[in-house]
Amino acid sequence: MDLRFSDEDEAFRADARDFLETHLADDFAALRGLGGPGKEHQDFEGRLEWERLLGREGWSVVGWPKEHGGKGLPVTQQVIWHQEYARARAPGRVGIVGEGLLGPTLIAFGTDEQKARFLPGIVSGETLWCQGYSEPNAGSDLANVQTRAHLDGDEWVISGQKVWTSLAAWAQWMFVVGKTDPEADPKHRGISYLLCPMDQPGIEIRPIVQVTGTSEFNEVFLDEARTASDLVVGEVNGGWRVAMGTLGFERGVLTLGQQMAFSQEFDLILEAARRNGKATEPEMRRRLADAWIGLELMRLTALRTISGEPGPETSINKLYWATFHRRLGELAMDVLGADGTILTPETAMPGGEAYQLSELQGLFLFSRADTIYGGSNQIQRNVLGEQVLGLPREPRP
Repeated sequence: MDLRFSDEDEAFRADARDFLETHLADDFAALRGLGGPGKEHQDFEGRLEWERLLGREGWSVVGWPKEHGGKGLPVTQQVIWHQEYARARAPGRVGIVGEGLLGPTLIAFGTDEQKARFLPGIVSGETLWCQGYSEPNAGSDLANVQTRAHLDGDEWVISGQKVWTSLAAWAQWMFVVGKTDPEADPKHRGISYLLCPMDQPGIEIRPIVQVTGTSEFNEVFLDEARTASDLVVGEVNGGWRVAMGTLGFERGVLTLGQQMAFSQEFDLILEAARRNGKATEPEMRRRLADAWIGLELMRLTALRTISGEPGPETSINKLYWATFHRRLGELAMDVLGADGTILTPETAMPGGEAYQLSELQGLFLFSRADTIYGGSNQIQRNVLGEQVLGLPREPRP
């Protein structure tokens, strides 16, 4: 892959930068830097209005085909959009699950009726989605899901528990991976991929308070929740293939914008190191240089990976960025030293029940989870060994 950008790409970059700078002034200026992983609670309503502005102006789903409301951009320009979005410190997208996960999945696997019903709401920012994958005993081992679904007339009846469900408190819909044939062997062959409305009596949402003091993650309990029989994406009992497709999209172009955000965090760490003198220490200078090199390696690897169809190789990116980001948080704390362990008057909140963190404190605490969510490091290594390298399967109990 040619990793350079063409003149046409650079012209698109100028357009994207102009749009962001123009619209992140005035009414939306206060949204800069808000939202994103660990900060989803920040001005959610304001960010929802931003999402709808993106939809009206044609910037909400830039990588989708034009016939589905997108710009149909090539990969290089999708990369540029996410880079410029992060560079402008534009707010975390409240529609990211629909735009980056469910939408591409429906385009690839959904029926024409499903596309016509659900894609326009994602484009406009009117419909928000959450992801019903992980369970208490089925996180990285997704095939072990215990949520069950059975047909009752023209409806699926769904019962089970999902956990670590981002944005569940705000979403109108959830895509649920559940067992529709509990006797299937191997177990992943009995899984279906269902679209389920959240506003119904059979669904209870419980926020999970994290060490950061925020709770964008949730437990979701489904007690005979119902959805229409035609809201299965792909084949009944064939949801494993669809679910793996969704994970492939999750680890695609969006990671480039994520890595630009990592670069901004690195800049904050470097600034702190220069301010307190740590940047003059030989060992700290080496670690800062290693972090910069790591960012470049991650960027180039991601560009090469996303140039083709999503496959198990995308686990390389997840494994790498998760480990890198966790270490970046540790580097931040080592740069800050004792100052990183206290809340300053600027960050402390009265009452003691909730608190705000500095950017680098939040980076350290939230990045501890990076090597677990979305598939733990151990599971990613299994995927690479078994599905990419063709090594024997790990012994199962």
